Amino acid sequence: MKITSAELTISAAKDHQFPGGPFPEVALSGRSNVGKSSFINTLLARKGLARTSQKPGKTQTLNFYFLNDRFHFVDVPGYGYAKVSKKEREAWGRVMESYFTHREQLKGVVQLVDARHKPTEDDIMMYDWLKYHELPVIIVATKVDKIPKGKWDKHISQIKKELELHDEDPVILFSSETAHGKDRAWKEITRLLF
Repeated sequence: MKITSAELTISAAKDHQFPGGPFPEVALSGRSNVGKSSFINTLLARKGLARTSQKPGKTQTLNFYFLNDRFHFVDVPGYGYAKVSKKEREAWGRVMESYFTHREQLKGVVQLVDARHKPTEDDIMMYDWLKYHELPVIIVATKVDKIPKGKWDKHISQIKKELELHDEDPVILFSSETAHGKDRAWKEITRLLF
């Protein structure tokens, strides 16, 4: 897909801040430091639109990116080791739960996992939770450029097995360094959106 316009429209900390309108959305989920911002920037061919950070857990709001005046990417806070208080984490949890369970514009979720390692307990829990709520999921395995090509199939099998992946949910190997997987990711995302 060719992106002709991309802007961050709002960073929402509460449900009432979510943008209105009929535009379909795909949420991007993953643990802190999995490469969500790099994934967004690579897909949109925009270098600094999504801020990458050396400090994992920096995204503490739901960031709505309005693309081609037609749809949103919604970057949700990374799970895992964000250094925030329990109270803050619970508040995010409520906002995220409300978003994932009540948002009519939400068409599916891109869940990012690190291709180099087995999915974490948090990855498994998130995937199970999304499937419990009957959301379509695209698994994007990032940092694949750090794995020898001959081992890619083994890593895909490991991801499918650990997540107990549903047949309808694709796994896409992705690298923000080489843009490997970019076209396939767009194909799957477009299928969810339109």
